[in-house]
Parts: sequence; C-alpha cells; structure tokens
Amino acid sequence: VQVVESGGGLVEPGGSLRLSCTASGIVFSTYTVHWYRQAPGKQRDLVARITSGGTTNYADSVKGRFTISRDNAKNTGYLQMNSLKPEDTAVYYCQTQNAVFDYWGQGTQVTVSS
Repeated sequence: VQVVESGGGLVEPGGSLRLSCTASGIVFSTYTVHWYRQAPGKQRDLVARITSGGTTNYADSVKGRFTISRDNAKNTGYLQMNSLKPEDTAVYYCQTQNAVFDYWGQGTQVTVSS
C-alpha cells in the first residue's frame, strides 16, 4: 500500500493550492480520506475528511476556504485551499482509513508567506 501526497509549495497570502493524495494497493472507494496538518512545535490536527459516501467535514479554521473532494476512478483525494493565510503553513498529511486499516502519506509542505 502506498499513499502519496503532492501539490504543496510556497504561496503568498490570499493565494490557492490544490493538494492531491493518491493511493495504491487498496480499494480506494471504500476508504475515508482525511487531511491533517502539523505546524512546527504543534500537534497534528484534522483539517477535513470525506467519507466513502461523499460526506465531508471541516475544521472551523478552514470552513469556507478549503474544499475536500475525491475521484475514485483515479484513486485520488484532493484538498483545494483558497484564501490561504500564514497560519495555514504546515506539513499536510493524507490518511486513508476504513474500519480495519489506516495508511498515511509522507506529507507535503505548504508555506504561506509574502
């Protein structure tokens, strides 16, 4: 099983990025996809998740700015991030989870700075 995030980078405040999370070796459509982030010296926090049925949840800090989605045909989940703020700077991790297993990616760095 492999979970790979991509799409991170450096962006100015107010800008946008789209993160991707591609999984292999699992029946992706049956897994919930979670995005977490961890800033230096802080705990890893849940940002958003989308269930196998398409139900979404967001942290209050990103509601209205971030959108999570998935394309099961591509075994890929996405996190569209708009109106980025410096406090969104963190390493973003993807987790795929079902009732028995969970798998993590290696993370992708997002830096919001002018």
